[in-house]
Amino acid sequence: MTGFAGRERHFLCGIDEAGRGPIAGPVFAAAVILPEDFNFSILNDSKKMSEKRRFAAMREIYISAETWGTGSASSFEIDSMNILQASLAAMGRAYGNAVNRLALRLDIPVPELENRIDVVVDGTFTPLLGCASCKAVVKADSKIYAVMAASILAKTARDKMMVRYSWLYPGYGYEKHKGYPTSAHCEALKKLGPSPIQRHSFKLKG
Repeated sequence: MTGFAGRERHFLCGIDEAGRGPIAGPVFAAAVILPEDFNFSILNDSKKMSEKRRFAAMREIYISAETWGTGSASSFEIDSMNILQASLAAMGRAYGNAVNRLALRLDIPVPELENRIDVVVDGTFTPLLGCASCKAVVKADSKIYAVMAASILAKTARDKMMVRYSWLYPGYGYEKHKGYPTSAHCEALKKLGPSPIQRHSFKLKG
């Protein structure tokens, strides 16, 4: 696709996050622009998909998307700025990565490209972006294909990172519960104390 052809197009970018509820690990976000001929039947809210289906869809999104980007905010950032602001920061990073990738492929300056991008974010808050428009839609990850794709990339990227953390910090079970406050996770914390990726601003009940 030439830069001229790219300037004639308008794009819809979906953004979603994964990992607001856990008490350990980063929050991840993804931004995705899908082509018109994408196989939309493989998409859904990532929370409603089996791990096998998520990873199969992830592969197809990486291969076929117009562009994609992921971003994260660490547990330290979450403790420093709160989970909402950290989630918005991760969304901004994901969007920036996606836009830079597309601008490079189309040979279009980023500011010019952003004038042709409308963004839909799952939820009720939006990050500060330089796009043409940005709106939040509740349950967009069940309604809008680009947001479904973003939810899949954010979820799979975070899950893979938590498995890697389980190699660094064995005994916490991160490969199983992904940092959520399960009974097994809480028991591990009682025995081992907090790991380096613990969210200290999140308080356990009881």
